[in-house]
Amino acid sequence: MSNGMKRWMSFTHDSQPGFGISDGETIQLHTGSLFDAPQPTGQQLRVADVQYRLPCQPGKLIGLWNNFHAQAAKQSLQIPAEPLYFIKAPSSCSAHGEAVYQPGSYDGRVVYEGELGIVIGKRCKDLTVEQAASAIFGYTCINDITALDLIAKDASFAQWTRAKSFDGFGAVGPVIATGLDWRTLSVKTLLNGRERQNYLCSDMIFSPAQIVSALSRDMTLMPGDIIACGTSLGVLPMKPGSVVEVVIDGIGSLKTHYTESPET
Repeated sequence: MSNGMKRWMSFTHDSQPGFGISDGETIQLHTGSLFDAPQPTGQQLRVADVQYRLPCQPGKLIGLWNNFHAQAAKQSLQIPAEPLYFIKAPSSCSAHGEAVYQPGSYDGRVVYEGELGIVIGKRCKDLTVEQAASAIFGYTCINDITALDLIAKDASFAQWTRAKSFDGFGAVGPVIATGLDWRTLSVKTLLNGRERQNYLCSDMIFSPAQIVSALSRDMTLMPGDIIACGTSLGVLPMKPGSVVEVVIDGIGSLKTHYTESPET
């Protein structure tokens, strides 16, 4: 890893949780708090010998809508004056490699949305854009899964929260990468091995620092909170049995197995 980049990974080994810096093959174990000067223990494990966990435990998982110029142009949407966002329930979070089950209470279209995720590193309130940049701990991959037909099912009330918050519908991981320049990143999404999304993060309408600044004026952001930056072209439905991979160079590949409900 170059340019000071680190890839922080959380895992379970022998039924015990842990975290550390991964090079893809091994993990240099750390102790303490991920967001408060974690200390190396001098021990290491092989990635192949552990089970991935969520790279952090977000109190809030926030997602943006209409944050890419290309997508706005395709859908004939106006460029928003400020970030447009929704909140996914923390219980919607799932880790790299986990199965995400088809909701038993919904039989409509379910779509993947590959996205860049911002991970907050410190308490944030009323930050300027300049201050917000230093509050970003790092970046991760997000699959913002959506029960698409629910959003407009009731003409009197757009059901964003329900459509976004089924268990597992907020896939996060596999790691949190620090030291990345978001402007150089691209998001690729593969459905059953076939590339369906490939877009540049530099096409964002609002930059990560602008997003964090705006949201911090509405609510207090805490260490570990995650903000999904929105998606661009190529969102499509997926069926049970599908495997979705969200790939961002420097972060890695987040894999989700979309599976039939265990109730069926």
